[in-house]
Amino acid sequence: MRFDVFSLFPNMFVSPFGESILRRALDAGLIELYTHNIRDYATDKHQITDDYAYGGGGGMVMKPEPIFAAVESVLAGLENVPVILMSAGGRLFTHAVAKELAQHPRIALVCGHYEGVDERVREHLCTDEISIGDYVLTGGELPAMVIIDAVSRLVPGVLPHWAPENESHVNGMIEYPHYTRPAEFRGWRVPDVLLSGNHAAIARWRQEQSELRTKRRKTGHE
Repeated sequence: MRFDVFSLFPNMFVSPFGESILRRALDAGLIELYTHNIRDYATDKHQITDDYAYGGGGGMVMKPEPIFAAVESVLAGLENVPVILMSAGGRLFTHAVAKELAQHPRIALVCGHYEGVDERVREHLCTDEISIGDYVLTGGELPAMVIIDAVSRLVPGVLPHWAPENESHVNGMIEYPHYTRPAEFRGWRVPDVLLSGNHAAIARWRQEQSELRTKRRKTGHE
């Protein structure tokens, strides 16, 4: 699967994807990550990518010309590639959305900055808008990283085949608690059922704990 990221700060993507599982996935060719500096597509000598908002107000707005030029140049001749704007007003990113995006062999992510992007980018260039939560960040780079991470984990071969099936949100449930050695730490013991070797009882306990955690998450109560 290929990810194309359009950003004013492409170097932000170097370190997060240079470690651990995603680094191994990149090295193995299971995923591809290409970053494109929007500033490279500005045509004036100062490579200006933002300007004051019409109507006044604080902050700068990213200009449409460099963004259109960047995306249209990289995706020239391609069809059905989702072009996703990282936007506080977009649909909420969930595991279901990650599964949806993982069905595509290639997706493009547009990272806004400052007060956002010119509305014509949203209306006429991007095919989707996604938010990772009801809060505001300094730019779209971190949300893009979150999406790439979550979607990459669903690409066959990136994780062991069994891993995604047992995790939180996969089946609409929060995952059960995990424990490892030592069996007792500072007086806190691992639940006896997990040490019993009774696989049926362990499965029941895990299901009960998963249901309990899911209920707490939905109600906000212990």
